[in-house]
Amino acid sequence: MDIKQLIYLCNLERERHFGRAAEASFVSQPTLSMRLKNLEGELGLSLINRSNNFAGFTPEGERVLAWAREIVSVYQGLKLEVESLKHGVNGTLRLGVMPQCSVSLPALLKAVEFRYPQLDYRISVLSADQLLEALNSHTVDVGIGFFELATLRELHLQASLLADRGVEAIFHADHFPQLMPHERLTLSSLAALPLCLAEPTRYFRRYLDNAFRDAGITPRVIVESASIMQLLQSAQVGLGVLVGPVGHLHPETLQTLQQRRIELPVMARQAALVIAEAGRATPLAQHFFDEARRHLPG
Repeated sequence: MDIKQLIYLCNLERERHFGRAAEASFVSQPTLSMRLKNLEGELGLSLINRSNNFAGFTPEGERVLAWAREIVSVYQGLKLEVESLKHGVNGTLRLGVMPQCSVSLPALLKAVEFRYPQLDYRISVLSADQLLEALNSHTVDVGIGFFELATLRELHLQASLLADRGVEAIFHADHFPQLMPHERLTLSSLAALPLCLAEPTRYFRRYLDNAFRDAGITPRVIVESASIMQLLQSAQVGLGVLVGPVGHLHPETLQTLQQRRIELPVMARQAALVIAEAGRATPLAQHFFDEARRHLPG
């Protein structure tokens, strides 16, 4: 058994396809298949359900895969530690983020850049469930999203909590002048306005939908999208009013748009920056976490 076989196994889990796993591993598909069959032979276990295509892992394969993730994560952490000893903190940090999460990510990365200018970032936009799975399987190094505190404790994740600064409406005054006199808005004041909201599968959207339902209001959603850029541009041209957490957009992106706080109950989940527990997080993730938390809004 060698580390490459375990990396191939983890890549197969991520890609769910032999050909794509081979591409991700920078080997041919026959080579990947042969090395995985060799691994099964060495262990004396069948790890993969095979048909004409990849058909998942056997129960034994799932158990071995859990160990493979741990070993590959430690191996990658060792490589990063060696590189940091030789060249300082550098490499590519894998970030998993939920959209509309109380902090402007580019502004945070820019702040960290001052301390660690050689860091690069690969950012994946994920749902709440996907983010927890990615953190648990070590396919991302750092997560930013909304979490239940009990889940963070159960998974032994290090967490730096993000301040809940409330929710705001973002709009173009020329198209929605009736909102200008108000310092704060109520849900009823938004009820008849066209709204630009995240997709219904996103946690923040579910939070808004629950608040509207509890208030007995059916909102008019004119644009819904997984893309924050599409929602922002819709607000900029006056198509609708964007609703989001205070602080999730960098101020310079707002241009001529106006902001007004919305009176809403506090979210049940907590926004947080999280990494694996101390000793299991990669050195790169730990360096980033320790520096980033210094720049998070309090």
